[in-house]
Amino acid sequence: MAKKSRNANGGSSIHKGSDGSWHGWVSVGTKDNGRPDRRHVRGKTKTEVAAKVRKLERERDEGKVRKAGQPWTVAQWLTHWLETIVAPPAITENAWDAYANAVRVHLVPGIGGHRLDKLEPEHLERLYRKMIQAGAKAGNAHQVHRTIRAALNEAKRRKHITENPASIARAPKVDETEVEPYTVEEIKCLLETAQEQRDSARWAIALALGLRQGEVLGLQWSDVDLEAGTLVVRRNRLRPKWKHGCGEKCGRKRAGHCPQRAPGREETAGTKSRAGMRGMGLPDELVQLLKEHRDQQESERYLAADMWEESDYVFTKPKGGPLHPRTDYAHWLRLLERAGVSERRLHDARHTAATVLLLIGVPERTVMGVMGWSNTAMAARYQHVTAAIRRDVAHSVGGLLWKSADGESDSDGKVAEPSRTA
Repeated sequence: MAKKSRNANGGSSIHKGSDGSWHGWVSVGTKDNGRPDRRHVRGKTKTEVAAKVRKLERERDEGKVRKAGQPWTVAQWLTHWLETIVAPPAITENAWDAYANAVRVHLVPGIGGHRLDKLEPEHLERLYRKMIQAGAKAGNAHQVHRTIRAALNEAKRRKHITENPASIARAPKVDETEVEPYTVEEIKCLLETAQEQRDSARWAIALALGLRQGEVLGLQWSDVDLEAGTLVVRRNRLRPKWKHGCGEKCGRKRAGHCPQRAPGREETAGTKSRAGMRGMGLPDELVQLLKEHRDQQESERYLAADMWEESDYVFTKPKGGPLHPRTDYAHWLRLLERAGVSERRLHDARHTAATVLLLIGVPERTVMGVMGWSNTAMAARYQHVTAAIRRDVAHSVGGLLWKSADGESDSDGKVAEPSRTA
């Protein structure tokens, strides 16, 4: 090939090579070693190469030129992104767990072998379709879509790719299922049944205040002022993670089964969002329940003696120590069964608390503070109206529109003739 010619200022150049083809060179920036990054294009004619040069210059000016160097595979980039870029504390432990699960279970096995810059929207759409056909829910496939989109957005920002195919790919449609909150009668039944078992105050807090499971289990006595009747939500209890303490010599596959297991992360993390850290007042009845619970915990501490695992948590195991979220959920299912209430998520009680606050006219901004919402859009999602409440509203409207002059409604629902005076 003939010797390349280039402009003195490092601009683009076009020439015909000894191989008979036309060649173009475009300066697009600087390599990691500090040398100029010059990209090469070729074609059969000068016109063809000139068009390619102009396109490359345009991409350079728009910041769409991929960085120089060995291209990543999707698996390599996802691993790097998880372990280096978004590893906690960059994001919360729970958010990282969701990303890691999507990467490990679906993305790396499904599309990990593709070159990052060769990944197409169709590759992602086929992956989602296979997941659905294999029995995965649309919400699960959508979580995988959000994960790859976030990872590729970072790759685009760092110029490893010029476009994000996940922004083009169509993700499975997730139907918003209407959550029917618990009725007031069901809440009363649950609270009455909870009185018959340990930690009844734990369920009262969830049902009356709408705290998330992790927020309740993360409560410490230092967060509660029973004299003032207030508490402050400061942290979120995490599901425990373990690592081998034996150097993986025990032969157990799961680190949690290792006889010398060691904690793999902190017990708690910050709240879900900045708005999640909040203070709130307590109803008098709940203050009394918490006082009784504190006395019960003192009795358990005395009975356990040296076996007591000291902690400041409000809700603990019978011998102290924080409650495992899985154990807590099992207790919830047992409570539902004893109360004769249909099985639903504990989180649905949060919908009930939000609904009651909104329906009794508490200002939306105040409800946001109580519930720990970070934006007003959440109010629309949580403002459910049950059939019973709809009937109450209908009855009130009927009484207003079809009442007689003396203030009484017609028993048959017909409009009463107003009394006439001479």
